[in-house]
Amino acid sequence: MDLVLKEENGFKFIDEGEGEVLLLLHGLMGALSNWEHVIEKFRHKYRVVIPMLPIYDLPLLTTGVKSLSKYVNKFINYKKFDKVILLGNSLGGHVGLIYALAHPEHVKAMVLTGSSGLYENAFGGSFPRRENYDFVKEKVEFTFYDPATATKELVDEVFETINDRNRVIRILAMAKSAIRHNMAKEVHKITVPVSLIWGKNDKITPPDVAVEFSQLLPNSELHWIDKCGHAAMMERPHEFNELLEPFLEKLK
Repeated sequence: MDLVLKEENGFKFIDEGEGEVLLLLHGLMGALSNWEHVIEKFRHKYRVVIPMLPIYDLPLLTTGVKSLSKYVNKFINYKKFDKVILLGNSLGGHVGLIYALAHPEHVKAMVLTGSSGLYENAFGGSFPRRENYDFVKEKVEFTFYDPATATKELVDEVFETINDRNRVIRILAMAKSAIRHNMAKEVHKITVPVSLIWGKNDKITPPDVAVEFSQLLPNSELHWIDKCGHAAMMERPHEFNELLEPFLEKLK
């Protein structure tokens, strides 16, 4: 499907469908299209909204997970959303957790998949061979269980991004901010229903991260997707949606 990127008041976002708001938050290297199958499946029953997080546009000194959470807050206030169901992958999950702690009145429920916030085995502290296409391809493939999920289009996108000096500096700053901002002592305060949908073969936020989240979040349920890496909604979209749908139905 062709996603239409809207621009209003300095915000860029996708907004499809009508009804209760599903607010989707993408990861550090993630594109809005990562959520394509979720949009396709749920836009007939829900209003599916994906703000483009300004990862590359923040001043370097304020590039961090808390700044992104503040941006989400401004966006939700601008759109006058009352309560949203937050879905976050990787860094997006981390941003969603920070937002849910700061603004519980606006969060009805959460869905986390491969979320950072506790521990992550990210790209690392640098990109020592970022000019090397095969090196970048290998790193992108690491994200998935099946390397074929890392299409040439996806690898090209990441290669271009990390060879842009302005962008790579901010990616590294954001990654360091996420690692520093460990939420183990805070997430127990999030009492809304949380569904953890996790790839059994996630090498970036491994299965023990999901188990720890399920122990710390008081109102959570944990579901596994086999033969699946860090971005379940991309790699196993059918299974992801099959687990997401009953959780959303229970919230009605």
